[in-house]
Amino acid sequence: MAKSINQVVIMGNLTRDPELRSTPNGQSVCSFSLALNRSYKDSSGNWQELTDFIDVVAWGPLAERVSQYLSKGRRALVTGRLQQRSWEQDGQKRSKIEVIANDVTFMDGANGVPQSGSGFEDYNSDSEQDANPQKSGTPSEQIDEEISIEDVPF
Repeated sequence: MAKSINQVVIMGNLTRDPELRSTPNGQSVCSFSLALNRSYKDSSGNWQELTDFIDVVAWGPLAERVSQYLSKGRRALVTGRLQQRSWEQDGQKRSKIEVIANDVTFMDGANGVPQSGSGFEDYNSDSEQDANPQKSGTPSEQIDEEISIEDVPF
């Protein structure tokens, strides 16, 4: 079987407060939705705005942190994978594709202003070294200036 890649990175605003639940065996699971805004030029050259709504699911300690610190309207950067699930409801087969979060970074501070260090990274890793990799190169080669999200080219 050939290898596949299933990795997504999305950033948007929460459309509702995160919903924290527990599975019968006590594992935390949190669901929320992000609104992703995009602009494009239509065939007549006019700018159009569209919004996509993406459902996200976080598990374990990540789910608890998302539920505790995020709320409707806040911005979040989510990395994870796509997963399709199917179920039957009222005799109808239903299916849905959602993002299973591996990492969630909080993009807004308490008053809606981006803050350095307001997010968290890789809470699935077992060691602090994995979650906080050392910078490579000599100190003179390292750049310590803050990068704005507007500077990211995608």
